[in-house]
Amino acid sequence: MRRLTSRLLASVMAFAVVPAVSASPVLMISIDGLRPADVLHAQERGLALPNLQALLQQGSHADSVRGVLPTLTYPSHTTLITGVTPDTHGIGGNLTFDPTNKNQQGWAWYASDIKVPTLWDAARAAGLHTANVHWPVSVGATVDWNLPQIWRTGTADDRKLLAALATPGLLPSMEQQLGPYADGIDESLAGDQTRTRFAVALLESRKPDFMTAYLTALDHEQHVSGPDTPEARAVLQHIDSLVGDLVQASRRVHPDGVVVVVSDHGFVPVQNDVNLYTPFIQSGLITLKGADVSDWQAMPWNDGGSAAIVLRDPADAGVRMKVATLLAQLQKDPAFGIARVLDHDDVLREGGTSRADWFVLFKPGYEMAIRPDAPLPSPSHYRGMHGFDPSLAQMRSTFIMAGKGVPVGQDLGDIDMRDIAPTVARLLGVSLPQAQGKSLLR
Repeated sequence: MRRLTSRLLASVMAFAVVPAVSASPVLMISIDGLRPADVLHAQERGLALPNLQALLQQGSHADSVRGVLPTLTYPSHTTLITGVTPDTHGIGGNLTFDPTNKNQQGWAWYASDIKVPTLWDAARAAGLHTANVHWPVSVGATVDWNLPQIWRTGTADDRKLLAALATPGLLPSMEQQLGPYADGIDESLAGDQTRTRFAVALLESRKPDFMTAYLTALDHEQHVSGPDTPEARAVLQHIDSLVGDLVQASRRVHPDGVVVVVSDHGFVPVQNDVNLYTPFIQSGLITLKGADVSDWQAMPWNDGGSAAIVLRDPADAGVRMKVATLLAQLQKDPAFGIARVLDHDDVLREGGTSRADWFVLFKPGYEMAIRPDAPLPSPSHYRGMHGFDPSLAQMRSTFIMAGKGVPVGQDLGDIDMRDIAPTVARLLGVSLPQAQGKSLLR
């Protein structure tokens, strides 16, 4: 406990208030899976997005945002809130690496796993008040009014868990006024609508200086039906109205505030599942007892459009050579749909988790299978996926900001996702010294 307190104090002391000309409150809205062209070319795509397009016209935007390795929700959202890559912030995937499934499909929910200060930390150190609704990796975050994202079983007990992990007393008091909150596992449009009502109420009652809010239904629908489907378009248009509700509430509370809209990754259609587990099992690198893993020497870590490969003992030269040979063979087999294989040095150069000894990047159209008994080839379990190579244009994400101090009509071009957190820090008038990116404001 003493060691944790010392580390927290050291992190807080690292911050300094930036002598900005005019610091502003910030509302940061994430729309999971929102592609830049959906907003930039909404009319051509037949999309009615009046609220997102109004922000586009009122402020500055990026043509595209190059994301991180892997292009997944949890690593990306942690980069958005820290300004560093996964190898530095410590969130290497959506799921924890769990080769024997002891954690029962646990996700990287806990902010204590983030190795660097966040925007929430920076705001608190500067004496600002913060709020959060459903942002990934936010359980236990240093947020004044926190409704974090977490689920376990999808039963009614999940809401009890959330109430226990949220700011004490916050969820029950809000539910008395607003009715039941959405279950953490609920990624539907109805779930987003409920969380937006709670976010609006938090804005109006607590008036936070910095607030994060996360909307997930577009990502969910694009997984189910694919990008550019009528179903995905309809969900996005509904989300636009939720953005309007949030923006109006923010401007009522903070007329001098700034609204920032971000997303975490793009999307591509997929048709094929790639069972990467079977060749590892057949090579003796994974041992099964029934359907369960009883032992392993090397294991794929599922990242959707990619997979990290983790060695149990990175110093075992024999296993390393065996895996390298296997991956070279698989890359030549068109059934596996492998575009590139990154070795450990490549992974680190691209900012991926240091736990990955290799990274297998699939071609668009292919995704990692979720079951070791899936046939090869087999139809994809989703119709849309991300997690692919961040250099692909289809994986680019969205950035828009509008409000006090933001240039109107400025096109920022193609930016790095690591630039977003220091830009928000500059708007807030706080310091984020560890950020690897730069502020986009002059």
